[in-house]
Amino acid sequence: MLSAHSRTILRHRRKAALPMLVAASFMLVACSPSSTPSASESADLGISDEDYSLDSLIDAAKEEGPITVYDVTGKIVDTAKNFSEKYGIKATGVKAKANEQQEILIREAQGGNVKSDVFFMTDAPTVSAQILPEGMATSWFPPDLADVVPEEFQNPVSVSTEVDAWSYNTEEYGDTCPIDNVWALTTDDWHGKVALSDPLLRSDFLYWVNQMQAHADDQLASAYEEFFGKALDTSDESAAEQWLKALAANQPIIKKSGGDVAETIGASGQSDPPVGMVSTAEYRTNVDSGFHLGLCEGISPWLGRSYTKVAVIANGTASPNAAKLFVHYLLTQEGIEPQLVDGKFSTNSTVAPSPDEPSGVADFQDAVFAPDPSTAADDFDSLPEWQDLWTINSH
Repeated sequence: MLSAHSRTILRHRRKAALPMLVAASFMLVACSPSSTPSASESADLGISDEDYSLDSLIDAAKEEGPITVYDVTGKIVDTAKNFSEKYGIKATGVKAKANEQQEILIREAQGGNVKSDVFFMTDAPTVSAQILPEGMATSWFPPDLADVVPEEFQNPVSVSTEVDAWSYNTEEYGDTCPIDNVWALTTDDWHGKVALSDPLLRSDFLYWVNQMQAHADDQLASAYEEFFGKALDTSDESAAEQWLKALAANQPIIKKSGGDVAETIGASGQSDPPVGMVSTAEYRTNVDSGFHLGLCEGISPWLGRSYTKVAVIANGTASPNAAKLFVHYLLTQEGIEPQLVDGKFSTNSTVAPSPDEPSGVADFQDAVFAPDPSTAADDFDSLPEWQDLWTINSH
């Protein structure tokens, strides 16, 4: 949560309502059923865990109808086809943005007309704070994978992690990133020269800020002292609050999509191009589009941030066992393989990163901020305040 000082300022200076999309999403969820699925209800999703084996799940799944699965990546289309060929169960993959998935899941749950089965969602805090507690979906973890998937990725079940990294243009700046500290992004030297996906459209950026405040504010404050040569006063406002306010006030270049951010940073022929934060999946454009994205290696305190992709099964699905089997499939080498080359990492410890991953971020995992899922609900609850803080200070 924000400090009392910042909340007071927001109450007196609130100039903008929350984005319509976010507000509409909140309203939809607020109207949804308030019951929380119990453990027994989760166990009733197809065969019980007590009766579980992969073979029994496959047999039960083959007795059911087709399924529709949603993901934020277009690779889900081919993944669903591969699943269908492997198991003889018709699966249709649909690419949909995070907010679009939420709208579909909420609308179908409210209307009692569930036509979609599995959702792979990158907004883990919303899943933990609303989607699951409101009874719209269930998180199911395959019992046979308990020894290979770390516990922090089991509830809710996460199939992969992805990294957004501070990046620069190697054509212009060579082998060395022009910034070595995140506080440099708040200085006059980088005024109007930091590219980001719109934090009001991509909640995960502000979730990250809340995570920094909750779990690593001292590290961010230390980075300030390292950069400016003086201690940061955090008696009234956290380091995370002060960094976000200063970044917003420095007029960053705001884009609607990660692809636009990648182009803004990495396109050829630029003079004095910006730096910014972009998904390592966008590093494919170095080959596909002749871009020049490079990792800001050694930047203090973190090279970037990771976030998880959570799998949920719609409550009311007519094919619960097929849905569970698809979740299991995405937790295997075969199922997640097509996505690994895009810079994603399986939560299954036996699945190695792709050697063809374009950014090389696998060599720098220790320098990436990893969220603590235990405070995901607070990330969600605090989001409106962080949105207001960003909005007020960016105008």
